[in-house]
Amino acid sequence: MIQIATSPATTTLVIAGDLDLAERDQFPEIAARVVGLRRQLLVIDMCRVTFMDSTGAAFLISLADSGRKRGGATVLRGCDDRDMFVLEVCGALELFRIDADHSCAPATPASGTPISPA
Repeated sequence: MIQIATSPATTTLVIAGDLDLAERDQFPEIAARVVGLRRQLLVIDMCRVTFMDSTGAAFLISLADSGRKRGGATVLRGCDDRDMFVLEVCGALELFRIDADHSCAPATPASGTPISPA
């Protein structure tokens, strides 16, 4: 699932679940919406991504590239080492600013009861 949120200067994509070949049908519509918003900063929240393959990486790369062509920047936050490795193998890490300080609360606390979204 990919959710889009906006502020006057920023578009934020919050991605949950797999970002892979099985999800590719939604990528063109989401990319068109993000590009159409024309915000200078795109933040991609990867805290809830469970798996990303090269198809998902290509989607992120295309978003970052289109933003860069407009003079914007793309920030990845909550990206784990596995996903960073995929982007590195693709030769695309230089397209992104990495927010290494961001961390989300776990989806399931120690009690085992899922946290409801706010």
